[in-house]
Amino acid sequence: MARAPLLQISDIALTFGGDPVFADLSLVIQPGDRVALVGRNGSGKSTLMKVMAGLVLPDSGTRVASPGVQVGYMEQDPEMKGFATLGDYAASSLPPVESYKVDMVAEGLKFDPAGAVATASGGERRRAALAKLMAEAPELMLLDEPTNHLDIEAIAWLENELKQTRAAFVLISHDRAFLRALTRATLWIDRGAVRRAEQGFDAFEEWRDKIWEEEDQQRHKLNRKIKAEARWAVEGISARRTRNQGRLRALQDLRAEKAGQIRRQGTAAMAFDGGSSSGRKVVECFGLSKAFDGKNIVQGLDLTVQRGDRIAFVGPNGVGKTTLIKMLLGQVAPDAGQVKLGTKLDIAVFDQTRAALNPDMTLWENLASDPELGVSGKSDQIMVRGTPKHVVGYLKEFLFDEAQARAPVRSLSGGEKARLLLARLMARESNLLVLDEPTNDLDIETLDLLQDILGDYDSTVLLVSHDRDFLDRVATTTIAMEGNGQAVVYPGGWSDYRDQRGGDFTESATATKPLSKKDKPAEKKSSGGLSFTEKHRLDALPGLIATLSAEIGKLEELLADPALFTENPVKFAKATDALIARQMQLSDAEDEWLILEEKAAG
Repeated sequence: MARAPLLQISDIALTFGGDPVFADLSLVIQPGDRVALVGRNGSGKSTLMKVMAGLVLPDSGTRVASPGVQVGYMEQDPEMKGFATLGDYAASSLPPVESYKVDMVAEGLKFDPAGAVATASGGERRRAALAKLMAEAPELMLLDEPTNHLDIEAIAWLENELKQTRAAFVLISHDRAFLRALTRATLWIDRGAVRRAEQGFDAFEEWRDKIWEEEDQQRHKLNRKIKAEARWAVEGISARRTRNQGRLRALQDLRAEKAGQIRRQGTAAMAFDGGSSSGRKVVECFGLSKAFDGKNIVQGLDLTVQRGDRIAFVGPNGVGKTTLIKMLLGQVAPDAGQVKLGTKLDIAVFDQTRAALNPDMTLWENLASDPELGVSGKSDQIMVRGTPKHVVGYLKEFLFDEAQARAPVRSLSGGEKARLLLARLMARESNLLVLDEPTNDLDIETLDLLQDILGDYDSTVLLVSHDRDFLDRVATTTIAMEGNGQAVVYPGGWSDYRDQRGGDFTESATATKPLSKKDKPAEKKSSGGLSFTEKHRLDALPGLIATLSAEIGKLEELLADPALFTENPVKFAKATDALIARQMQLSDAEDEWLILEEKAAG
């Protein structure tokens, strides 16, 4: 016997007083469903989820939850007025005897239930909202970006909990690894319509591209038919005194059909310009140490960042990733050790707090009042990598319309704020790019584009992210900050780090010392005369050498095209510089391997 659906939405229409958000929308959520809800930023994902939760009433249509079914919604900005602590809020819907469930969930999500609501950060409040939902364990969970503000350990815990739950859930997330691991069906919002596929997110992009290809073919056929009918109409004027009015009306209908088609939203015109090359060595640090309130952030770190490196910093929230980057940039003084910045550095920073954006100023003002971009006040021009552009025109390149240009930044969604901050960064030249949690709130298409342009960016990138898929696609080196001052360097991205480390990130950290090319008197020696850090470095170097060799091969293949120099001299010059940099890094790595191998042999 078929089970009744948990939730059914029929013929929903919603406008918010302007253009329709949805029209004639229907969907059904069945028991056991594990659904990814995807779509571009601004397509209405969060709005649809609020309709499903019963928090937003449609203009027309019906929402029906089966009798006795509890539908739980994780709020992005929860209202906590009247609650003293985060735990009080999270347990507010539970009987007192079940309040222990909040403590169990809080341990996995890594937030303190005793934390005061009055002083809680946005991330702490969102974790409390997620803990509330998980502790309540409703039959249907609606999760809107649950991984935002979670570190990789907490994401792994949540992923495991959702794998084991018997509840159905609908999930909005930018974390592709999270979506791939959990979903078995996909709801796709596209231009006000919702399509469903009985496949998880792993199959989404192929499904989407197939639908778009079919649309393009149909549009092409319609255009050809309109062109043929229009030719007949023009020729018929001179050939006949009486027109075929029915055929002319059919032509008008074809044109109306074309006019009624909703164009797909394009992709943002993103590009990073490396500008002038930095020096070969971007950052060097020796014996770097820092502690706050008796807690070690980093201890005795020796590190060299070369031009063209793409270094990811991973570790739990609060371990000090952002602080370490600020020390490497000379913005925070270490307790001990030395940092030496390279020459000719043009640094651009994407701040996870979006602090560079003034929420009370308009999008226009946020672009036109930045002295670093060479403009101020109410200017209608912005210098984009040396070329003047109108502010509104530049905003349109990042998918903002003219009306939004005069709206305050606080009216934007999280994804739109991230896009605006990227627009600010990309207006200037840089050769050292610092990205602190850039993936939060970005839609899948924008994430794909960001990864592509980072692949073409031939300068240096320092990256903090909890998005495992993004780390794998971007990083060539990973620095794992595993607590108690340990910062260990691994070649490759997140998956490479996991493979080399052996075991889950959630396991307790091994007692591995930070990377160092120097002997320290207090270090114990492994067999063969190597210190433990030297032994670790010797084991890691073959992977680094293989990565550099592969990059050199790709660059040599690109430069082998005889037309590249004449057709795209800028790209040729950048590829040449990148090849030289990788060859120098490879030479250094091979020399270091030979020295350590000889030392190991005695």
